[in-house]
Amino acid sequence: MAASCSPLRGALQVLAVSQWVFSFLALAQVCLVALIFVFLSRAWTLGVLYLVWLYWDRDTPRAGGRRSAWVRDWAVWRHFRDYFPISLVRTAPLDPSQNYLFGFHPHGVLAVGAFSNFCTEATGFSRLFPGLRPHLLMLPCWFHLPLFQDYIMSSGLVSSTKASAAYLLSRPEGGQVAVLVVGGALEALEAKPGGLSLRIRNQKGFIKLALEQGASLVPVFSFGENELFRQCPNPPGSWLRRAQEALQPLLSVALPLFHGRLGLLLPFRAPVHTVVGAAIPVQRCPRPSRAQVDALHALYVERLTQLFEEHKARYGVPADRHLVLT
Repeated sequence: MAASCSPLRGALQVLAVSQWVFSFLALAQVCLVALIFVFLSRAWTLGVLYLVWLYWDRDTPRAGGRRSAWVRDWAVWRHFRDYFPISLVRTAPLDPSQNYLFGFHPHGVLAVGAFSNFCTEATGFSRLFPGLRPHLLMLPCWFHLPLFQDYIMSSGLVSSTKASAAYLLSRPEGGQVAVLVVGGALEALEAKPGGLSLRIRNQKGFIKLALEQGASLVPVFSFGENELFRQCPNPPGSWLRRAQEALQPLLSVALPLFHGRLGLLLPFRAPVHTVVGAAIPVQRCPRPSRAQVDALHALYVERLTQLFEEHKARYGVPADRHLVLT
């Protein structure tokens, strides 16, 4: 798939990506300002009614969200996909009667592959995995913002609280997929071209959750995710990294200082191939021991590493490059 085939198509791709970056970085603030203007206008009663409804609807982000098949299938997402381009690769079928916890790696700066593959139908998730419904887990703070929370839920985003993930993974009818970016916000600080560093050694909460719910684990590696932006140098121990790490617990999000094409926030055109591994069956254990968590975590890391090694040559990673697990 060519990154661009004509000036018009290329322009549409740039617009699609630009609106997504804007949505990621600024739409929440715009929605908040818009609501304030509603309260200052003659339509203030509509604002009051919306806030009443928002309170009544407050548990929805933790109870499966409110997906919209129409929003997920917007044409803008296909232009978004083709800008890079992005592809979703299935290595094994998944039984739709089961629930799954996908571990997505690496975070990248803005988790572009996670959004395109699991929050839209642009790369054909429903065709590749019929009967499964993906839900990308996002920091809870984003679901406290009026209007914005309704928009992001329409794509399948839900709160990343343990209760939210447990709700999905405990559905008796199966077919639910909770997608977790395992490295979390701090891994975004390592998202640099050629980087293969994953924060996973101490990330065991998702393993415990899978055991508690009996949900199969599925490793996912997104080749090219770290090639989309450039960051200001922030090696461990530098004043910038120390400041970023200190602010992260306070703000809930990491603050990578990044840029893209032409010094702007438009990502570089680089192919992203998101490879979904085979499922790791998990026997339900309501109260898993530390030894059980550690054993399953070791198996997950082994399967993730195997997935990376088996596909890296196909997606341009030199044979002498390996994952760095921190």
